[in-house]
Amino acid sequence: MADEQQGSTRKSRALRVVAFTAVGLVLAGSGAAGYAYWRWDSNIRSVDIDSQLGSARPSAPNNGSFNVLVLGSDSRGGANGALAGGATDGTARSDTAMVVHVNQNHSAATVVSIPRDTLVNRPACTAANGSAVPPVQSAMYNSAYEVGGAACAVKTTEQLTGLRMNHYIEIDFAGFAAFVNAIGGATVATSVDIHDQDSGLDLKAGTTHLNGDQALAFVRTRHGVGDGSDLGRIELQKEMVKSIISQVGSIGLLTSPTKLYTVGDTLTKAITTDSQLASVSALTGLGEELKGIGTEHLTMVTMPVLAAPGDPNRVVAQQPQAGQVWGALRADQPVPQSIVSSQPVNPADPAADPSASPTAAATRS
Repeated sequence: MADEQQGSTRKSRALRVVAFTAVGLVLAGSGAAGYAYWRWDSNIRSVDIDSQLGSARPSAPNNGSFNVLVLGSDSRGGANGALAGGATDGTARSDTAMVVHVNQNHSAATVVSIPRDTLVNRPACTAANGSAVPPVQSAMYNSAYEVGGAACAVKTTEQLTGLRMNHYIEIDFAGFAAFVNAIGGATVATSVDIHDQDSGLDLKAGTTHLNGDQALAFVRTRHGVGDGSDLGRIELQKEMVKSIISQVGSIGLLTSPTKLYTVGDTLTKAITTDSQLASVSALTGLGEELKGIGTEHLTMVTMPVLAAPGDPNRVVAQQPQAGQVWGALRADQPVPQSIVSSQPVNPADPAADPSASPTAAATRS
């Protein structure tokens, strides 16, 4: 039983990367997809979020800004099963989710991650078989996807944030590994050695170029560095997103038809989108809107959280800070600097102080 539980934990760690990778796809890969062949349209899976949720939603921004929910699924069907190395019971949850807010003139973006174990008031949803799912208080955020799929995840996120999600993008971890390989790997820098038997990562301090499987291990890593908390791992994943964005921008896709085809084909096979994005032409438009946003125009934060009362293995939104984050995005303003400066430290930094992460105990499970 212990081995089975350990295997399940390892799989869960691998899955959290997919949302962070999808942020990289949104901010970098979609531009490349704009030049892809028309036949790639058939690769893209889609969900009609708008028809499922109707009109009882936050108002859409009317100033040119927009929001994208980026989600990772823990389904182990197909290639995911081979990569995860285990059976599945047929259900799937989301792991780390990220809200990407693009400002009015599309010159900058803010990415806010929502820890998967955050307790929220989950709204009423509709299951895949059409049955009604009643609302639940203090449900784990990532359970919304399990009970009601993409539409319920969007509805739960909109209720939590007060933001209308204009678009939805989902990616699985097999797609992540394939995409990193397709772009020629990703380069990361660490100032400490990382040795994690659970993820299989063994890195010396310094700059290292990773292939897809190594990149997957990097973003799974928790016990091998820092205080072992999930919030520390999120910081590593943010670094990976920036690395992917930089790599896509440096490989000369427009001058190499072969490379362009490989990346575009991998990209379109890796994602599930809302129905409005489910075409190469729509992704082209998104890429055009985002092409001016580089890593220097990108702010990445984690929603401020605290250990949940009575349950050290769960977290809740920290107020008023979490409300200030979402309020800033609703007003199309930057996240307050006081919140940015108080974010969890990068565990690969030797100066990192574990006490700077007030929810470390709550995020080690």
